Amino acid sequence: MIRKLAAEAFGTFWLVFGGCGSAVLAAGFPELGIALAGVALAFGLTVLTMAYAVGGISGGHFNPAVSLGLAASGRFPLSELVPYWIAQVLGGLLGAAVLYAIASGKPDFVAGGFASNGYGLNSPGGYSLGAAFIAEFVLTAGFLVIILGSTAKAAPAGFAPIAIGLGLTLIHLISIPVTNTSVNPARSLAVAVFAENGALGQLWLFWVAPLAGAVVGALIWRYVLSPGESPRGIGGDDTKAP
Repeated sequence: MIRKLAAEAFGTFWLVFGGCGSAVLAAGFPELGIALAGVALAFGLTVLTMAYAVGGISGGHFNPAVSLGLAASGRFPLSELVPYWIAQVLGGLLGAAVLYAIASGKPDFVAGGFASNGYGLNSPGGYSLGAAFIAEFVLTAGFLVIILGSTAKAAPAGFAPIAIGLGLTLIHLISIPVTNTSVNPARSLAVAVFAENGALGQLWLFWVAPLAGAVVGALIWRYVLSPGESPRGIGGDDTKAP
């Protein structure tokens, strides 16, 4: 179990440090070619690389919503849910702390939004609370369908991390203007702690909407798209749930 939790913590660290790091450190330099598309790709690459690197150990969740969705689908034991959430939150906080330590080394550094998620004044496009909730709910549900479908027995073996990474990239391309894209409560919490725009006050939405969306997506897969199908773990384990 310790190895599983360590893998989840490290994978979530990498997701926050790599994905949010691309936004905080590189997105402000147009000459690097890192804009919305670059940040979206960075998040997808963090999940893809860690799914291959440690997915075989823990199942490669790196996201409390994914863990809950997998539990709702019957692929993950509820008894391990809280330990996974703790590992993911701690890994995400460490990733944000390392990112802050690097970013604050610049003389004119101001944390500002620090890649945090938000609605209203904290939304990149000024989108409302309702729009933000719908986006996070629907996109997390879709993400769970991608995860469950690409790791099902009927799917080609070994390609799940690619589908999941590209799926997360697409999700970011859609919703960065709306909420700066969460679909991951641990990612939202990690950077909100360091943000200076009141992100902590809006954090509830980025727990409630992704968690609810994950459950709905998992139930859609379990009872509508592929009822009773034997699973594989995200990292490619063809024997049992992650």
